[in-house]
Amino acid sequence: MADVLSQSQIDALLNSMQNADSGGAPETEEPKKPEKEYKKYDFFSPKKYTKDKLKMLNSIYDNYSRILVSQINGLFRVASEVEVIGVEEQRYYEFGNALNESDVLTIVDVELPDRSTNPPVLIHISPLVMGSMIDRMLGGSGTDMTIDMAYNYTDIELALYAKIIKYPISIMNDVWSGYISLKAQYDSIEENPSMFQGISVDETVVIIMLHIKMGDIEGAMNICIPGTLLSNVFEIIDKTKHLAKKSDRVGIRNTREDILENIRESKMDVTAQLGVARLNLDDVYNLHVGDVIDLNKPQDSLVSLYIAGQPWFNGQLGVHNKNVAVKIEDRILEYKDDGDDEIISAEAETEAEAV
Repeated sequence: MADVLSQSQIDALLNSMQNADSGGAPETEEPKKPEKEYKKYDFFSPKKYTKDKLKMLNSIYDNYSRILVSQINGLFRVASEVEVIGVEEQRYYEFGNALNESDVLTIVDVELPDRSTNPPVLIHISPLVMGSMIDRMLGGSGTDMTIDMAYNYTDIELALYAKIIKYPISIMNDVWSGYISLKAQYDSIEENPSMFQGISVDETVVIIMLHIKMGDIEGAMNICIPGTLLSNVFEIIDKTKHLAKKSDRVGIRNTREDILENIRESKMDVTAQLGVARLNLDDVYNLHVGDVIDLNKPQDSLVSLYIAGQPWFNGQLGVHNKNVAVKIEDRILEYKDDGDDEIISAEAETEAEAV
């Protein structure tokens, strides 16, 4: 009994016959391109800070991490590495929800030049990293890997925690000094993050995420900067830049006028040279009253006018108000300047007439 073909086999046979008749190759399914994943954007809470602002923060805290490495190496005598792994804009409740009840937050007061009231900066360090620092401060090896995220600090450890955290806080003043003169000071330690009410839960914050490696110990250090504080900081920075650019433009525009204003009352010697004669020493020795010296110049020739020892003008010798004077005829092009001809000529003529 002949085999009975299924419907799928019949369709495949018909397709192969059609491809053979048309001279084409059998159709193959094109591989599907992976769909591009897009990050969801929350239009109810739009981002407040541009990529340029976040990039500036990344640059500031990249410098912060380099200084922190030197500080950790000097304090704890261990080779360490610190790097910025991310700068993210979040809501404060997202930052708070990621913390455990046993985590410790450091509260840092920041004073700005405008004396405005701002919420504090928060710093959180992984218990594994802080435990290693405390152990090394007490003379231990600092290699205990058993400390977990739910670790509870003792009272003595909290006192050492406060002493250690003041060193990273002091760096902030230096790394921000290139942009703004702020003053960061240690305030207190909060042992229960859920009880902290200094920042609104819906406020936008920027989280600076640092990765710290001390030998075999690795952990994170997060710096939470409130949006209110950042907005005031960026406003002061932008205003300072605007004023600096404006003052530069005004300074460039007024430089010429300021220079002329400052030198306008300066005293300068103006000398009219009638001519030049070359005599032997014997002729000079035998000169007497009434002798005539030939200057080798025509009677009506121009007189050279020297200002501060330099020839500036040619003039005509004459009389003004019963005084000998020189009338300026033209400028000596060899010493011509590029813009102040009229002013200098007028002043020189006034001085020459007064001579």
